[in-house]
Amino acid sequence: MECIWEKNYDFWYNPIHFQRMTIQDMLHCSAAVTPDKVATDFYGTKITYYGLRKMSITFAQSLVNIGIKKGDRVCLQLPNSPQFVIAYFGTLMAGGIATLMNPLYTPDEVSQLITITQPSAFITFDMILPGQREVLKQAGVTVIVTKVTDFIDGFPKGSAQEFQLEKNWHYFSDLIDNVDVASIPQIDIEPEDPAIIVFTGGTTGAPKAAVHTHYSIVGATLSSMEVGKYFIDLMPAETRCNIGVMPFFHIAGHIQCFTWAIFRQTTMHLVPRFDINEFINLLSTIPHKVTYFFAVPTLLTALVNHPKAKELELDKKFGLVLAGGASCPVPLINKMKDMGMFFIEAWGMTETCGIGIVTPIFGIKKPGSIGIPMYESQVKIVDIDNGTTEVPVGTAGELVFKSPFLMKEYWNNKEETDKVIKDGWLYTGDVVTMDKDGFIYIVDRKKDMIIAGGYNVYPSEIDEVLMKHPKIDKAVAVGIPDAYRGETVKVYVVLKDGESATESEIIEYCKKHLAAYKVPKVVEFRKELPVSAVGKILRKVLRDEELQKK
Repeated sequence: MECIWEKNYDFWYNPIHFQRMTIQDMLHCSAAVTPDKVATDFYGTKITYYGLRKMSITFAQSLVNIGIKKGDRVCLQLPNSPQFVIAYFGTLMAGGIATLMNPLYTPDEVSQLITITQPSAFITFDMILPGQREVLKQAGVTVIVTKVTDFIDGFPKGSAQEFQLEKNWHYFSDLIDNVDVASIPQIDIEPEDPAIIVFTGGTTGAPKAAVHTHYSIVGATLSSMEVGKYFIDLMPAETRCNIGVMPFFHIAGHIQCFTWAIFRQTTMHLVPRFDINEFINLLSTIPHKVTYFFAVPTLLTALVNHPKAKELELDKKFGLVLAGGASCPVPLINKMKDMGMFFIEAWGMTETCGIGIVTPIFGIKKPGSIGIPMYESQVKIVDIDNGTTEVPVGTAGELVFKSPFLMKEYWNNKEETDKVIKDGWLYTGDVVTMDKDGFIYIVDRKKDMIIAGGYNVYPSEIDEVLMKHPKIDKAVAVGIPDAYRGETVKVYVVLKDGESATESEIIEYCKKHLAAYKVPKVVEFRKELPVSAVGKILRKVLRDEELQKK
């Protein structure tokens, strides 16, 4: 496809050299350059880059001592915390593959993912240990337990005795404290070796285990650094900081909040869970401008609409803001503009390290667009049915993507890997259009597409119309079985506080803004909708509920 978007790149944006290095080299570099710079700030307890590197090396040595070998999977089921950072780098230095797991997973989900990845060790924490203990015992893995508050000054330290750990289980802090002299394990690690496993959202069936190499994670980090380089370089390096509120187990938060911060010698204010009032309080205590802030639109909406937003002068609190995970509503975009906040939007998938398409910072912006392909990315938009013919500008088709930061494979799942990666191109499943300037617009997911009476209906188009209704706070459309039409459209609606509406009122509103075949036939009002760990509404959960009724 002709690169019609190149004229819209920001003026400093150039191709980068994809360095063949390991992820841990980023930490070694930052510790050498700024050893006394604070790397993590966790509820006021600070660890420098020098200290972080030293503890990571010690943890790596302990992993080797308990039998971890190159290629072994080490599960990290931890919130954003110093323990996550130490365990992550320690695992990589020991030659292991860091397998990142959501702390909110149920015991059944944990058991399923253990079956998929067969880890040798599992690192967990006090708050979820009781629910996971039996699953972990049955799995026969080596378990390492920490207490979240162990790395907050002033709190009593936990111990193996406190949690009555099983034989051959270990306490996290003991593995660091009981090594007298630590050195980096002498393990031959190549940039193309698997480094992390990240689980997909599981939109169909069980989550798939996407494998990323050292090369792809480093490449994604370097590419992300280049996107905002000029803007961020204008801010003082000595006060450079970010807020790690998006979960590190999620690929977007992993790159944009975590590895980006490590390689740019940034102080990470670690947030293990999001609560808007706690977040506002944290923001008021940070003395410097937050250099680079990544968040999903739902979080940004809560932030800019908070009663204290004006008092905090949010435009003075943030440097560059990146919104990802879902499209930014136009009202949010306009509000951030009015507040003087510089922001960009980005698209990515677990399989692409969470990046690939981004809006320019200073160039033209088009509300509703996810932006233009990054310098290192190649895109094609192909016919939805045959998957090969490129479609003309302005025509909807499947987004097909290639870059140096594509995943290597799905772990032990060649069949699923071959379905999505063909000749080095990732078939994303996103239905998009591209305009004459190269800006890309997501129409919907192929799997979410509703076929009603022979017509293709994209539910996100209905979502967008509903979100403009003055009484609606959240809304999502799904396809449900229909004996006559095959499928028909149902919408789930959450009203704003104090508002009331009827099903017929919502349907009549849709009739004014949508073609007849797109108008929902059923409306269900709810107090809340199911969302993922990063705030995405889980359309599949609602669709599955409907299927179970049949």
